[in-house]
Amino acid sequence: MRGQSGSHLRFLGRLDRYVVAHFIGSYGTALFLVVGLYLVLDMANNAGQYLRSGDEGTAASGGNLLHYYLMQIPFLFLQVAPFVTLLAGLFTVNRLLKKNEVTAVLASGVSARRMLMPIFVMGCMLSLGMFMLRETLVETLADQRDRLSWKLTEGDQPRVYSDVVVHDLLGSLVFLEQFWPGDEEDSAPFAEGVVAIVAEADDYVRIDAERATWDGAGWNLQNGQRQVLGNMAATEDVSTLLGFDLHPELALTYRRARAEPLELSFAEVERLVRREPDDTAFRTLWHYHLTFPLANLILLLVGLPMLFNYERGGGAERLVVGGILCIFYFAMDFVFRNLGINGGLSPLLAAWAPVLAFGSLGLVLFEGMRS
Repeated sequence: MRGQSGSHLRFLGRLDRYVVAHFIGSYGTALFLVVGLYLVLDMANNAGQYLRSGDEGTAASGGNLLHYYLMQIPFLFLQVAPFVTLLAGLFTVNRLLKKNEVTAVLASGVSARRMLMPIFVMGCMLSLGMFMLRETLVETLADQRDRLSWKLTEGDQPRVYSDVVVHDLLGSLVFLEQFWPGDEEDSAPFAEGVVAIVAEADDYVRIDAERATWDGAGWNLQNGQRQVLGNMAATEDVSTLLGFDLHPELALTYRRARAEPLELSFAEVERLVRREPDDTAFRTLWHYHLTFPLANLILLLVGLPMLFNYERGGGAERLVVGGILCIFYFAMDFVFRNLGINGGLSPLLAAWAPVLAFGSLGLVLFEGMRS
């Protein structure tokens, strides 16, 4: 690291590469610890149930179980990525402090802020990567993961969801009492107990059907009845569901929005917001998917400067400080997010308040850091 001291230190020079190498190694360790702990706990709670289902003659097997957990890892990562990033930063700085390398760098004329810059750059890259991962993988993997989860818990029973409600851009809605996504290649999606309220010109029309089957372009109705609301006496038979945008994938998105809203992609949330602009839960999720990836950088900005106040302490003491910091952030994030989803706070405030609060604290700590 000689010859690169002072304010003229070249970016991505030897010092930066040294710090980045430590960070990447620490990130792998932190990711293994967090993901491994989750997998062990989840398998301890659920693996026995899955394997017992297999003993009863269903399709559950060790291969399906392994496949399910492999597909679950990206979703777990998206939930804990900022925590992993903070741990990686803490491990890296703790190692530099333990080896007295921080003292050597400061003595060479390089400020602590400059020394930590590669870690903050990595935090920015991880924030962007987290957002892109959600958009490129979640929509592709979510339904496959759900199929495996159903197979492990229900065996060979066809996958079915109850009480699915879908809205379209014109304010119409469809209620599906039972919805089968049609997982097999020769099985088309279908629904039973269909009730649709469709906007047509100045009227709303109600369509009831015992069954609706997807033919690849639209829904064919069985025993469909159409009547204009306000004129209940006049009914007519209908064989197709017209005037409503209801693709099977949209029905699955609405189902996941109710069951696992945090697993939706930003594009999916945006589609839901366009259909229901007054829904506070969807608007909160729209902002949240923008702010939560920023926690990769925010937690580093707060946590790393705090470590320098504990330079004389042990490694465990430094890591405890970072762990407490992470708990406070996720607690605030959890409370504000749920207040926004439930309508207790405006979506904008619910999503941005934790980032702004901890970001402001981080800037103060970063500027006041001993260098």
